[in-house]
Amino acid sequence: MSLLTNVMEHSLDEGYAEAAARRGEVGRSRMPRTLRAKLGLAVGLVLAGLVVTVGAAQARISAPGIAKEKQELIQRIESGGKEADTLSEDVDKLRSSVEAEQREALEKHGDERGRTATLLAGATPVKGPGLKLVVDDAEDAGSGDGDGPRKSDGFSDTGRIRDRDLQRVVNGLWAAGAEAVSVNGQRLTSRSAIRAAGDAILVDNKPLVPPYTLLAVGPGQKFSRTFQDSVDGQYLYILHKDYGAKTSISVQDEVRLPAAPSLNLRTAKPVRTGKGSTS
Repeated sequence: MSLLTNVMEHSLDEGYAEAAARRGEVGRSRMPRTLRAKLGLAVGLVLAGLVVTVGAAQARISAPGIAKEKQELIQRIESGGKEADTLSEDVDKLRSSVEAEQREALEKHGDERGRTATLLAGATPVKGPGLKLVVDDAEDAGSGDGDGPRKSDGFSDTGRIRDRDLQRVVNGLWAAGAEAVSVNGQRLTSRSAIRAAGDAILVDNKPLVPPYTLLAVGPGQKFSRTFQDSVDGQYLYILHKDYGAKTSISVQDEVRLPAAPSLNLRTAKPVRTGKGSTS
């Protein structure tokens, strides 16, 4: 009982009580009381104020300079971008000029075989009756029952059009009698390559976006029947039936195909322009 009485009567430790008493004698104020201490505090406050003032002044002085440098950098970037665009346009114009000269030379100095070569090489634009074939991914790109030709050929069991699908369709058009073929406006030649990069399909290293529109110049209705009855035409039908790929084919009175974007001559012979002279 005495212990409980002592705790109740002396709840604060004696050390805390002594400290509280001393604080009461000195006072709660921490301000210096001597003249020297007050002078030291005043000098410190003056120095702190001076540092803050100088820092603010320097920031204000340097701000326009930083803004000017930033603006100059932006102008240099914009100027460099415009210069790059101009150079790119010049390159495109020169490339188009060179390609036009090449096509003109092939047409001017070639006989019937030369014209046929330019056609097969995709060096000239063409137009004529043909087919328009549109191939697109299935609504559900993961559909497919796995019983089609893809299973044996190592294709993924999905409704997404792959590069090998497009290869087979293009080869089927050539085999059916196509004289010229383009995919999404990209003219195909004997050196064209259809490859895959991930899920993207590349034609001559240019990515294509579905739907894939194929235009082929050929003898109309006969051309259409020949392609649809071929092995590759049946392959396209199975992609539609078993995998849900969307396809449509129509005969066109006239289709227009552009020239191939670039024509690289690998061999050439001088042409005689006069007696005993070559150029």
